[in-house]
Amino acid sequence: MVATQNKNLKPNRKHQILESLALMLQNCPGQRITTAKLAAEVGFSEAALYRHFPSKARMFEGLIDFIEESIFSRINLILADHKEALVRCHHILHVLVVFAERNPGMCRILAGDALMGENERLRGRVHQFFEKLESQFKQVLRERKLREGKTFTINEAALASLLVSFAEGKISQYVRSGYSKKPSTDFNEQWQFLMANK
Repeated sequence: MVATQNKNLKPNRKHQILESLALMLQNCPGQRITTAKLAAEVGFSEAALYRHFPSKARMFEGLIDFIEESIFSRINLILADHKEALVRCHHILHVLVVFAERNPGMCRILAGDALMGENERLRGRVHQFFEKLESQFKQVLRERKLREGKTFTINEAALASLLVSFAEGKISQYVRSGYSKKPSTDFNEQWQFLMANK
C-alpha cells in the first residue's frame, strides 16, 4: 500500500522535462537550448531525457501539443458559452494573448524564435496551429451571417487573417521586448479600434 502511494506521488518525468524546457525558453531568450543544458536543469542525465523523449524535437512537440490543447480546449468553451460572433472572436483573441503572457517560454515557440536550427517539422506544427486558429476565426465570422443576419465590410477570410496577424504580432512583440511589453496591454482599446469599421 505504501509503495503504491509513493509511486502515485512520483512526479511525472515527462511533465517535469517539458516544464523545465519551457522555463529555460523563458529565462534564456535568444539562446539555443541543448539537451545537455536541459538535462542539467532537470537533474537527469542526457540518456534519461532520451528514455522519455526520443529526440529534442519530440520535446518541443510536447510543448506544442500543450499549447494546442490549452488554446483549443478554451476556444471550445467559448463557442459553447457565447453565440455572438464578435464576442467569440474577442474572447478567443483574449485567451490567446493571456495564455502568451502567462507562458513566456511558449511564446518563443509560437514566434519561431526557439525553433531556429531545430527540426523543420516543428515550424510546420506552429504554422498548422496558426492555420487552425485562422480557420476557427473564419468559421465564427461566417456563422455571423447565419446566426445574426449581419455581414462585415471586409471579407471574412481577410478579417480572420487580420485577427491572427494581430495575435502573432502581440506574441512577437512580447518576445522581442524581452517579455516587458505584455500582450494584454491595450488589448481592449486595440480590439475596439479593429472592430470600429466592422
